[in-house]
Parts: sequence; structure tokens; C-alpha cells
Amino acid sequence: MVQPLPIVLLHGVGLDHTMWEPLQAEIAGLTDRPALALDLPGHGGQPPLTGPATLAGLAADVAERLPGRAHLVGFSLGALVAQHLARHRPDLVASLTSVSSVCARTPQEAASVRNRLDNARSDFAGSVEASVVRWYPAGSGVDAATVAGTRATLLANSRESYLHAYEVFATADAEIGAELGNISLPSLAVTGELDPGSTPEMSRRLGQAIPRGRTVVVPGARHMLPVEQPRELALIIHRFIEESSRESHD
Repeated sequence: MVQPLPIVLLHGVGLDHTMWEPLQAEIAGLTDRPALALDLPGHGGQPPLTGPATLAGLAADVAERLPGRAHLVGFSLGALVAQHLARHRPDLVASLTSVSSVCARTPQEAASVRNRLDNARSDFAGSVEASVVRWYPAGSGVDAATVAGTRATLLANSRESYLHAYEVFATADAEIGAELGNISLPSLAVTGELDPGSTPEMSRRLGQAIPRGRTVVVPGARHMLPVEQPRELALIIHRFIEESSRESHD
């Protein structure tokens, strides 16, 4: 019996594989596909980044640790890494799902993320708290223990490593943006209706830029979509992957 291709989950800047635990639990109830969450270079159990990083370098590192061909699901920075792999290592990617991804930032959007990077350089702890407040505003419905866990993960980062990774996040959409039209794989861009950084408009840009792309906007959701609405996101990803698999006979 042919084993179904796995789902590989790539987290965002400053986070680690544990952010995916709510989604993994939901996926397990929907499919027998294994869902594996990897730490990006410089995050979690991987060695910290000690020098400037590139999107290509992050993607090459992840490629070496993939379990073979897989359905890639990337969140935020992880989405940019997944897009790079879909473009340059399509042999490893069965489908591409970009969750809460930036795309083709406008000058104003680029200035905003650059300002957040500068704040992280001058006040790391303060920038972490600003991220937590932005991701989990009052009324998000996420429990206090989960919010505290995200804060602890962010604060546990090597400051130097975090800044190197954030530099990639702040700039790499311009790099991969020019290549999106060359991605030939089935692609889904999904974000929350209320995400202020990875906006619905960005996901629409992404869905339109990739020839086989589509876009889903989740009503009422914010940036931490995999944590805030794991059930809804798991259903969206599951449907997309199964449709893609039928089309390609995976």
C-alpha cells in the first residue's frame, strides 16, 4: 500500500515547531497523513544564526531535513521559505500552503516591518511584548497559558539569531516575489480577515501571482491563525491537499 505524502509545517520568525501543536491535533483527526513540524534554522532546537542569513540559505537547510517529497505548509517567515522551496526544489514539494504570508509589500508596508526590526534591535523585550499584543489582542479568544507560551518562546531566542532571521522576513518577499509566477505547483494562500501584517490583500496578491494559486480569508481571524482557529485552518488545509493529491494522483 502506498503511504500518503506527509505534511511538513514551517513556523514563523522567533517561534518554533510547538506553535503547530493545536493544528497537528486537528489534522490527526482528519487524515492519516503524518504532520511533521520542523524548526527553522536559528530557532527551537536548531543552532542559532551567528551571521547574516538569506532566504535561499534557510530553504537549503530545511530541504536537507525534509522527509522526502511533502505537502509544505509555511506560516509567515516559514511561508517564504516554503515558497522558495516550491520554486527552486519542486521535486520536494507536492503542494504549497502559505499561511499568514506577506507578499509584495508596498513601500508603506515595507517601512512598517523595517520599523519593527529597528525596534527589535533597540529593545528586544519590548518588541516581543509588542508582537504578543499585536498577535493576541483583547477578544482573540486565545487562553492566557497559550499567550504566555508564545511570549516565552520569543524571549528564549538568541537576540542575534532572531535579528538575522527577522532581517530575512523583512526583506525576502521582494526576492521571492519576482519568482512566484514560476511556481507550477498547486498553491493556497490563507490568512485571517483581521491580520494587520499579513493582510487579506497580501494573500490575494500571492494567490494571483502563482499560476495555480487560490486564496482563502478566514473571517474574524488574526495573525496567529494556526493557534486561534486551528480547527478551521486544518479543514482548509486538508481539503486543499486532498484536492491537489487527486489532481496529481499522489
